[in-house]
Amino acid sequence: MKKSNKYIIATIKSWNIETTQKFIAANPGFEIELITDKKSLSFDRVKAFDPEYIFFPHWSWIIPQEIYDNFECVVFHMTDLPFGRGGSPLQNLIERGIYKTKISALRVVSQVDAGPVYMKRDLDLAGKASEIFTRAAEIVFENMIAAIIRDKPVPIEQEGTVVTFTRRKSEQSNIADLASSTKIYDYIRMLDAEGYPPAFVDTGTLSIEFCNARQEGEYILAQAKIKIKDEG
Repeated sequence: MKKSNKYIIATIKSWNIETTQKFIAANPGFEIELITDKKSLSFDRVKAFDPEYIFFPHWSWIIPQEIYDNFECVVFHMTDLPFGRGGSPLQNLIERGIYKTKISALRVVSQVDAGPVYMKRDLDLAGKASEIFTRAAEIVFENMIAAIIRDKPVPIEQEGTVVTFTRRKSEQSNIADLASSTKIYDYIRMLDAEGYPPAFVDTGTLSIEFCNARQEGEYILAQAKIKIKDEG
């Protein structure tokens, strides 16, 4: 593998962009290009820059095959692969009552989340989603990306039973039929982050969205945003 000290980081969420900027400032010996939108991730641009690795801490689009066929592309997934391949890993884990997981760093291949794994690191799923994503970003950059650049590990094929997650839809954020305070708390917190449809209740007349939840015994305290639906 070439040793260029040139890397691309492709990500779209504010917490990862902020952590990327800190990583760049802390590593002046590296030449790092930050890409934050789909159109900018073109094969011509990547080829001209010629990175040693392309890292994808949080990316919502399919990576073009000509890019991952010609460059070492590393994606980070919030499950202990092959368990939990697919969409909405954080929400699918918490919905199943799973509160501790792994972040898997894996090579991009044609099948989603099926590539060989470079390494895994522990991740606690306590707190609201924005806090979890920030915690994950710190692990990804300070531990995993740094270790991959330094040690250049050879990824190992996944072993075990494949469990696939389905990307959640906004209507699944309705908490009206949940029967336990723990479930209600988990739904509110697991959706409480930039770009995610918040937990809500729809009364027909009112739409009520929830954030900043905390659990106190049998009660849930949370902020609510109430909209009268026929007022536009």
